[in-house]
Amino acid sequence: MKYLPLLWAGLFRKKTRTLLTLASIVIAFLLFGLLQAVQAAFEAGADAADAKRLLTISRYSFIELLPIAHLKQIERVPGVVGVSYAEWFGAKYQNESNAFPVFAVDPERYLAMYPEFTIAPAQREAFARTRTGAVAGVRLVERFGWKIGQTLPISSEIHPKTDGDLNWQFDLVGVLDAEDPAVRGNTDIVLINVAYFDEARQNNRGKTGWYVERVADSSQAKAISEAIDERFANSPDETRTQPEKEFAVGFAKQIGDIGALVTRILIAVFFTILILTGNTLAQSIRERIPELAILKTLGFSDGKVTALVVAEAVLMLVLGGAIGMAAATALLPVVNGGTGGRFPPLFVGAETWMWALVLALFVALAVGLPPAWRARRLRIVDALAGHR
Repeated sequence: MKYLPLLWAGLFRKKTRTLLTLASIVIAFLLFGLLQAVQAAFEAGADAADAKRLLTISRYSFIELLPIAHLKQIERVPGVVGVSYAEWFGAKYQNESNAFPVFAVDPERYLAMYPEFTIAPAQREAFARTRTGAVAGVRLVERFGWKIGQTLPISSEIHPKTDGDLNWQFDLVGVLDAEDPAVRGNTDIVLINVAYFDEARQNNRGKTGWYVERVADSSQAKAISEAIDERFANSPDETRTQPEKEFAVGFAKQIGDIGALVTRILIAVFFTILILTGNTLAQSIRERIPELAILKTLGFSDGKVTALVVAEAVLMLVLGGAIGMAAATALLPVVNGGTGGRFPPLFVGAETWMWALVLALFVALAVGLPPAWRARRLRIVDALAGHR
């Protein structure tokens, strides 16, 4: 710590130049934090996927429905220890901007399939016994100010009731949450009791959107998937079954390879920062050659002078990186509020902070070592004589 004033004085010898360079570093790490949050959100579904869960949809299209009667046959497939099903309701609350996923499910079967979701036992029981019951994700409850026991007026985009009305009402009996922040984004849903929904809807009674299966042995997932599909081969309702993670990855890639896109952007940004910061530091050291010579004259060893130059680069990169990451962390709650709940929650996790630190140290060494080596080889006589 005793050398910090010396480092600080050297860093801000030319305040304008240093502040502009620092601003560039802040922006680079702000982008790093935001883009990593977006990538994590897109990958959250795959990361949260259970290796023992399979997903069964129609062989021809995800939007084609399957008979609920498939459930009994799927349960008889060797290796399957649990089956649930769900159907997309398609909903909005109050206006078009308040859209969120609503799934019609069998309460007991569906919640048992997703142990990563947390719900109070009493609320879980109420959901199972209330035909018009619904449970909602904690972020939706907080966002709209919902309370347990109130009626939720929800408009469906695709499912009219028997009288043709698209406006439905459900009783909120529980709140879904998750301990993992990444998984919590997957609770931004409303689950409704399929018993009431299937009875009250106008079309497609006795059908569902997809099945979720739990298997005893994840290493047998592929074989069990094939066995399930064989059950319905050459039938009017053929199926396609695959591990949940494989489905999530494939679904995300329909949008694009987010990971590759983020990586390319960050490489371009940090290459530019590498050049800019390296040039700034090299210029600063050139201007301070006589000062470095005086330090050596006063007894500073070559190693200590080298360490001071490297430390200066580390201080600039770590300071700029910390400010940038803090700005990203502060900005994301605003972004989350602006998405209207249509996007998984964006957050800067501990892993992203760790990678930011590693990146800052890597860039600091890359830009700091060349001028540090030059300072190490500096001869006092040449420096004081004006030879740079």
